[in-house]
Amino acid sequence: MLKKFMLVGLVAVISGCASAPTSDVMKTAISGYQLPKLPDANKAIVYVVRPSSLGGLVRFNVFVDDHAPESEVGYTRSSQYIYFNLSPGQHTLYSKAENWAEIAVDAKANDIIFIQQEPAMGFFMAGNNLFKLEDYQGKYQVKTLSVGTIIKTEK
Repeated sequence: MLKKFMLVGLVAVISGCASAPTSDVMKTAISGYQLPKLPDANKAIVYVVRPSSLGGLVRFNVFVDDHAPESEVGYTRSSQYIYFNLSPGQHTLYSKAENWAEIAVDAKANDIIFIQQEPAMGFFMAGNNLFKLEDYQGKYQVKTLSVGTIIKTEK
């Protein structure tokens, strides 16, 4: 039984570890691509992408500046993204799975910020980490993923 469980876990990890395309492939793929939403006037827009299929059944909830329920802007599952406008200034983005991941962002008017949620092994379910992407990486992910659940488009 334990061997069977370990084998299933290994297969899940291997299948979730597909390699990303090269930067040249990504840049070619986004040539002429327009993002679905640009920043509103005097705002920044944040795209949170989750390209991995690892832990796909676990939703990763996204919050701005605190963990309060009213601060949630949306959530992703595997191969999804969300977006929301952000007022200029210093903010902390949080992603909740089994753990709370966080990343600081300095939003300026008209910025387009790309953040990636990366699944991690958890004890009971998938955990997660957050990190910033380069523009071409973020645009490529948005182009190739489907939209997740957006609760608020403004924070």
